[in-house]
Amino acid sequence: MDEWMNRDWRGTLLRQAAALLGACLLVGLVTGEYGWALALGLGLQVAWTTRQLLRLRTWLQTQRLDEPPPESHGLWGDVLDNLYHLQRRHQRARDRLQAVIDRVQESTTALKDAVVLLDSDGNLEWWNPAAETLLGLKTSHDSGQPVGNLIRHPRFKEYVEQANYREPLDLPSPLSDRLRLQFHFTRYGNGEHLMLVRDVTRLHQLEQMRKDFVANVSHELRTPLTVIAGYLETLIDNAEDVNPRWRRPLQQMQQQAGRMQNLLNDLLLLAKLEATDYPSDNQPVHMEPLLRSIKADALALSAQRAHRFTLDVEPGIDLKGSEAELRSAFSNLVFNAVKYTPDQGEIRIRWWGDEQGAHLAVQDSGIGIEARHLPRLTERFYRVDSSRASATGGTGLGLAIVKHVLLRHRGRLDISSVPNHGSTFTCHFPPAQIARQAS
Repeated sequence: MDEWMNRDWRGTLLRQAAALLGACLLVGLVTGEYGWALALGLGLQVAWTTRQLLRLRTWLQTQRLDEPPPESHGLWGDVLDNLYHLQRRHQRARDRLQAVIDRVQESTTALKDAVVLLDSDGNLEWWNPAAETLLGLKTSHDSGQPVGNLIRHPRFKEYVEQANYREPLDLPSPLSDRLRLQFHFTRYGNGEHLMLVRDVTRLHQLEQMRKDFVANVSHELRTPLTVIAGYLETLIDNAEDVNPRWRRPLQQMQQQAGRMQNLLNDLLLLAKLEATDYPSDNQPVHMEPLLRSIKADALALSAQRAHRFTLDVEPGIDLKGSEAELRSAFSNLVFNAVKYTPDQGEIRIRWWGDEQGAHLAVQDSGIGIEARHLPRLTERFYRVDSSRASATGGTGLGLAIVKHVLLRHRGRLDISSVPNHGSTFTCHFPPAQIARQAS
């Protein structure tokens, strides 16, 4: 089509040139002044072309979307006609695009979830009415403002700065602490972000009811269980006064009572971990003596099983947080390695730091875990093999405790495992969580 248009334009140009030349020769033939006739013709042509250019320039500078270009004839008529058709095509494309935008805005307006568009600098560009209800945004005041000026919660600032949006963020609404919101961030375009905010107050209340129920039941069961365990211990200590046939049942009851006490202790610890976001005793924790102490406890647990332990600690890298909580989490990982590694197996504990933060890896040469179990290992009471867990005396809450401790310390847990070749549990902590020792 472009080639056809080029040929058509060339034909029009040749015809116009031939007509001008013929008119000039005719005038020259009549007047006898061929040179002046040609000069006059060329001058008129230049003046006419200049006028068309000025008309086109004026139209381009002042045109409205619905104003067609000026009319003309000849070559300029073809040019302006093509501009008119191009203008109509663009107008139809704009109309279609505007219709899509209008439908998107209508659909987002109908959403109960807040939709907020942020530019590459984190400034507010656009939001739907639900954002005004959930976040208190005001069109006349907040447009162009940094989102951090309107949502001032420390965890929100940390979440945005880390730019790790794999998991959503739950926070109270800026309007009311009773309203619980969940923030989802999605990158798009050239560094822009789409922020989706959902009201999860009802889910939060249900989760809080579950936590309160577990904590209350655990507290209520603790006293009667302590009484039962105490009487069982007394009966076993006075076994010579008990019928020999009752000794084995009493020992089994004491064993099961001990398991129930461990379960209640883990449930209460989980309830405590979930009660707050940050540890109350957030202080620098010296990692080398902590890990050496855990290794000593693991050697005692291994006893006659003769596991081979290796501890590799990079000096000068400590963590900010609760020593008791970190000890509980790291001990769970190391003690699990002892439980599920065959006799004389190898267990390696490594602590190091890099530009990504600080890391703890617990690697064993144990029985390993199938890949289908890995995503669910940190769920409460999830067991790869219930009979094996019963044999080792586990409660099914150890890795759930590890997960919650890491969350409170802004860390995460990665698990890799190959059946019959061992497993590696790696804790990752961001650079902001590191408390480096003064050199």
